[in-house]
Amino acid sequence: MRTDPHQHLESAGAWDRTYLESLIREDFERCHPGEMLDDLKRRASFSREDRGLLRDWMAVATARAAAACQAKASSPR
Repeated sequence: MRTDPHQHLESAGAWDRTYLESLIREDFERCHPGEMLDDLKRRASFSREDRGLLRDWMAVATARAAAACQAKASSPR
């Protein structure tokens, strides 16, 4: 059964969302000059296109967080 990778984001706490956003904020703002991630988050509440864009960026953040977690777990102690 395939699950929605963004389902976790909907149930994530504020701290989790803040952490995930911190992983993509700089890259998003570099790719979209003159725009901030907060602008996209605001527009996503009423724009299907922006909601999809935010979902895609958060998927990148989730992948980065998973990679960081795996790297931490596999590092020698």
